[in-house]
Amino acid sequence: SIVTAKSLTKTSDEDDHRASVMPEIDALFESINVRDLLAGHDLNDPTTPLSAPDLRLLINRLESHSLRIKSKVQSYLVAHHSDFSELFSLCQDAVSRTRLISDDVSDVLQLVSDRPIDVEIRSVVDEITEKTKEVKLKRESLDLVTAIVGICEALQETKEALKNGRVRFAAERIRELKVVLRIGEEEDGEPVAYALLRKEWSNCFEQIQEVLAKFIENAVRFELDSPRLRISYQLSVGETAGTALSTVLEAMEVIGMLDYGLAKAADLIFKHVITPAVTHASTFAAVEDLSKTSGEITEAILRLEQSSGHKIEDVDGDAIYSGILKVVKFICSSLCFGNVTWIHSFGRLTWPRISELIISKFLSKVVPEDASKLADFQKIIERTSEFEAALKELNFVSPSDAESRLSKYAEDVEVHFALRKKIEILATARNLLLQCNFTIPQAIKNANLKYDGVESLDVNSSKHIVYLLFSSERCVVSEAASQLMRLVHKTLEDVCVSSARVASEFYNAARDSILLYEAVVPVKLEKQLDGINQAAVLLHNDCLYLFEEILGFAFEYRASFPSSIKEYAVFADIAPRFKLMSEEVLQKQIHLVISSLREAIDSADGFQNTHQTKQFESANFSIEQVVFSLEKVHLIWEPVLRPKTYKQSMCVILESVFRRIARDILLLDDMAADETFQLQSLINLMLKNLSSLLGSLRSADDTSRSLDDLIPSLRKTRKLAELLVMPLKSITSAWESGELLSCNFTRTEVQDFIKATFTDSPLRKECLWRIDEGSQ
Repeated sequence: SIVTAKSLTKTSDEDDHRASVMPEIDALFESINVRDLLAGHDLNDPTTPLSAPDLRLLINRLESHSLRIKSKVQSYLVAHHSDFSELFSLCQDAVSRTRLISDDVSDVLQLVSDRPIDVEIRSVVDEITEKTKEVKLKRESLDLVTAIVGICEALQETKEALKNGRVRFAAERIRELKVVLRIGEEEDGEPVAYALLRKEWSNCFEQIQEVLAKFIENAVRFELDSPRLRISYQLSVGETAGTALSTVLEAMEVIGMLDYGLAKAADLIFKHVITPAVTHASTFAAVEDLSKTSGEITEAILRLEQSSGHKIEDVDGDAIYSGILKVVKFICSSLCFGNVTWIHSFGRLTWPRISELIISKFLSKVVPEDASKLADFQKIIERTSEFEAALKELNFVSPSDAESRLSKYAEDVEVHFALRKKIEILATARNLLLQCNFTIPQAIKNANLKYDGVESLDVNSSKHIVYLLFSSERCVVSEAASQLMRLVHKTLEDVCVSSARVASEFYNAARDSILLYEAVVPVKLEKQLDGINQAAVLLHNDCLYLFEEILGFAFEYRASFPSSIKEYAVFADIAPRFKLMSEEVLQKQIHLVISSLREAIDSADGFQNTHQTKQFESANFSIEQVVFSLEKVHLIWEPVLRPKTYKQSMCVILESVFRRIARDILLLDDMAADETFQLQSLINLMLKNLSSLLGSLRSADDTSRSLDDLIPSLRKTRKLAELLVMPLKSITSAWESGELLSCNFTRTEVQDFIKATFTDSPLRKECLWRIDEGSQ
């Protein structure tokens, strides 16, 4: 680098010298101008040619200038000979220095190629780095071993301190080691020794916990024989003796096991001391006593004495609250030594259970039965608030603990009263629904409600008779439905005279009671609903009765409801469900009856060949079964269903029966003379046996429509019985007169009947032609 700097300096000097020598030469060359040599010609015009004389003149002038330049250059060189000599010597020196630099570079390259010093330096540096790492690892390993040894010694020292009864010292050391070992903050890749040390720490911690728990167990004892609660201040466990109770509590606080250590003592005191103070408050008395040795208090005793006098009812809770306060004060002073932290811990362990016990054994039982007595509960509310305030002053109850659960419960007595009444209402509703057998007294079956009224019935029977609001009819319902409505009406009357919160609960109780019927009764009567019985039609009546009663609630009560619940206190949303249930039950019964009658008619085998004895007996038995089934339905339905409903339902069933029998007979394609007489006798027998049933339908309601209009197939069946023995001409005349058409016979049916009954003859052809022409 030095050589390079020197060479750069020399080169710079040479440039300066050349710059000082050359200006005169440069000026000489700049004075040559070819245009001046031919000043008379315009050289800018490319069309102007140069003549030979011009060119010779130009050559002469150029040669003259050349000689003059040479002369001047020569004179200049002679005048500046020393400068040029110095310049040439500088150039020679520069060349020499360049050669020296080249030689030096060659030597360096040769040195590097023969002896690679950089490789040696790199290996030395790597070796130094490796040695440094080894030293660092050894130092870290030494620190780790030192730390492990220190922790092991500390754990051993803790165990020794525990054996010697220095529980406070042992607790502090175990707490310090918890931080050192980062218990609960384990990471992957840690030394195995740390895991072993943590395990050893856990064993030591559990040992301390066990010892401290035994200390507390020995310190707090309850003697059932006396009975009394004994708290000892000088404790011993195994070979360790003379440990103070306060020291044990301090040690438990240090290692964070205060709640764990006091848990058993809290359970014992709650079970044997607090519980009797609540459940037997009138006979419970707690008396404190202290035992001293050499002037020092060694024990604190709380004796529980029971009064032998008559038990006095604790109406206001004074005995309960004063008894518990006495026990709590004893615990705070004798067990917790007035330490706020220890008192808070004991309170957390016992107060939730104490409050729940007071609520379940006292407050919930003194909630008034009647809304008019709610004002008398105010004294209990004040006494409960004073009790909780006293516990907060003792620091037994945290100011924010469950938002003063006792006071809040007492102040919400309206809600509790309403909830209890709601539960009672729902329980009553559920019991009467479950216990009701859905039968009606025999007196109702024999009474004509339309004419006799309910005055002729006894008190028990009249419970089943109700008036439908919107139809002004009497209706037979189950005792469950009538009693349920009485309960709901009583509840809604209470809604009208109650406060907003109580009214809301009563309203919900009324709704839920009604919905209980929907939930309970169909399930209870599930098997009966699959058959033809009285329970099913009673359920139909019940649902119809409930439907109309529910619709009437809005007109009867809503205007008197508290304004806060008028917006949502409605029943119209549940009414349609009972209307639908009523229709579904009745339609299912009708379907079951019709299905049963169809099976009975199917056994007649289409009323074929009744002129044969066996076939006639089969058809006759089928008719008897139909009549028997209809009479059974008549006996079940008529006393229970409303007359209009009974008549409509029975007419639907009879229409199905008569239509089926007439259709089967008219479908016969060949009937002998004897067979027609037998068929007529079967129809007449059926109509005769059903006369009482048909008579009950005529008198069922006041409608002016005849049975023939309500049961179109009845008229057709009667006429069919006549047709079976009617001459051919009479049949034809009956058709032509329109008599058969008015009985719902069709032209095809009449023609097929004639073909099946009469043999082929000119008269039959004529009659068939006349019927056919008459239809056109």
